[in-house]
Amino acid sequence: MNVTTTKVQPIRPPVVVVLGHVDHGKTSLLDYLRKTSVVAREKGGITQSIGASVVSLKDGSKITFIDTPGHAAFANMRSRGAKVADVAVLVVAGDDGVKTQTKEALEIIRSEGLPFVVAVTKIDLATSSIPFVQSQLEAEGVFFEGRGGEVPCVGVSSVTGAGINELLEIINLVAQIKGLSGDDSGQLEAVVIETFKDKAGPKASVIVRNGALYVGQEIFSDTVSGRVRAIFNDLNEQVQKVSAGYPACILGLSGLPPVGSKILQRDADSSLPAIETKKNNSVLSDITGKLVILVKAHNEGTRESILASLPKDVIVVDSGVGDVTESDVFTAKSSNARIFVFEVKVPTSVSLLAKTEGVGIEYFDIIYKLIERIEELINKGNVEELGRAKILAIFPFDNKKVCGVKVMSGKLTKSDKVVLMSQDTPKGELKIVSMKRGKDDINEAKQGEECGVLCMPQLDFAIGDVLVSIRK
Repeated sequence: MNVTTTKVQPIRPPVVVVLGHVDHGKTSLLDYLRKTSVVAREKGGITQSIGASVVSLKDGSKITFIDTPGHAAFANMRSRGAKVADVAVLVVAGDDGVKTQTKEALEIIRSEGLPFVVAVTKIDLATSSIPFVQSQLEAEGVFFEGRGGEVPCVGVSSVTGAGINELLEIINLVAQIKGLSGDDSGQLEAVVIETFKDKAGPKASVIVRNGALYVGQEIFSDTVSGRVRAIFNDLNEQVQKVSAGYPACILGLSGLPPVGSKILQRDADSSLPAIETKKNNSVLSDITGKLVILVKAHNEGTRESILASLPKDVIVVDSGVGDVTESDVFTAKSSNARIFVFEVKVPTSVSLLAKTEGVGIEYFDIIYKLIERIEELINKGNVEELGRAKILAIFPFDNKKVCGVKVMSGKLTKSDKVVLMSQDTPKGELKIVSMKRGKDDINEAKQGEECGVLCMPQLDFAIGDVLVSIRK
């Protein structure tokens, strides 16, 4: 008798993303689930980085939770074509109701086509009301079980633990209906959810979507490649292998891959794709009303989240992950930029160099405080343009260079601060120390007039460059 056997795919843990308005209890909920001190570590109650953790249910099944620093970071994953989550949890505070970010999260969930569960948080408060939240969401087109729809709704409290087990069971049920499976022998596909850099080198936090990730494996993304040297699970334990549905932190890549990029296995007979490297420099076409900054953050997810939240009037000349370096200071100086630091160190030697070079460094540990500070600077009118003059000639004088210029707009005044622009890119900030027309000293030159200008410091001037007079 011939017996035909069918290979049964093992059920893998569902990957769940938690989205919702700031301060509605996302981190507190995950904190309760993980039994960690995430909230205590995160000042202001704001989640500052993407993390992933595995929660065990009473029946032994697992759920992998992702937490994002904001909808922008999750949207960045999606924009790169990354399939990250299987199920979403929309968190809404029972005492506050639907807010702007609640609607944004709902839009993301719908565009991704994710099944979702609504978790009404803070039900331990007397002012909390589940029917109130449901009625507000129904106005947004969300229809609940028992009220003519299919979306589950659970009231939870991260203080008392009420409703937590029910929420986990419903998430698991939604995932079972979806029929998730995983195969360790399949082709590896993992999605980058965070990146770090420390003394051990570049690290990437990933969710394995298919296949398995193991030590010694040759891997690559669209920007970096390498061999897996070490793998750490969500408990920071070193392991040899991670299966589909589970998170991992891997060591061995040649650099930091973008959040949302895919990690694939490199076969012995395959060649790596061409890797494109880009420096995040922005062109400054008009400095009027613009704030020029350089951003350093402790991880890639936070860096991307900050950049996605910046007002349109901000010019980012460079950004990166890791401590502030001397190179950062010189880049900021040459572009007349401030350095905004988020939860990374500024070595004493770098701090002294910045002070010597006149480069401002501001430190933040809460994202919205950083954004508020930037908005404050913009609202104050960071830079006002007074005039522009094109360099027509360069003359040597007393071991210095004098620029022969023609004022194209506005006016130049002695003792003005000016920015040297080369092909619309800032090269540095200068100060006019002397102006002459022929042999005569002058104090200003108006539109259409020509004069000789001596500026300090003596940067690398070129004919065709522009001096832009500014007032801060």
